[in-house]
Amino acid sequence: MAKERKVTLTVPAQAEFVDLIRLTLYGIASKMKFLFEEIEDMKVAVSEAVNNAVLHAYGGEDGLIEVVFTASAQELTIRVSDNGISFAPADDTESASLHGKSIEEIQSGGLGLYLMQALMDRVEVKRLGGTTVTLVKKRSNFEEQA
Repeated sequence: MAKERKVTLTVPAQAEFVDLIRLTLYGIASKMKFLFEEIEDMKVAVSEAVNNAVLHAYGGEDGLIEVVFTASAQELTIRVSDNGISFAPADDTESASLHGKSIEEIQSGGLGLYLMQALMDRVEVKRLGGTTVTLVKKRSNFEEQA
């Protein structure tokens, strides 16, 4: 069994670094042989998580975003962390699901979380000394290659 491999990026919390994170994701996911559509979904989800940190975490002040990609045989886990101001989802649960709610029920800003949940297999949000969003995508073609 192959061990997990990790790649860590620490970038300034500025919009111009989102593309660097997306390119890194593309490289890792391609090597893992994810399908093109899966990679595109992950790029949108990670962009949402990073944009939330850029826009909300530091209130316009300088800050850093850490992105950790953990690749295993079955899945890719992407953890996006900041040390800024934590945001609180509408119902304040750690991994609140927005599935089944109407657009009117989702508060402004909650759409990004909904989008991440729709595109990834698992999404967790933890708020403790900043915000950490964990995104997990399982390889749909894992069985075929095993």
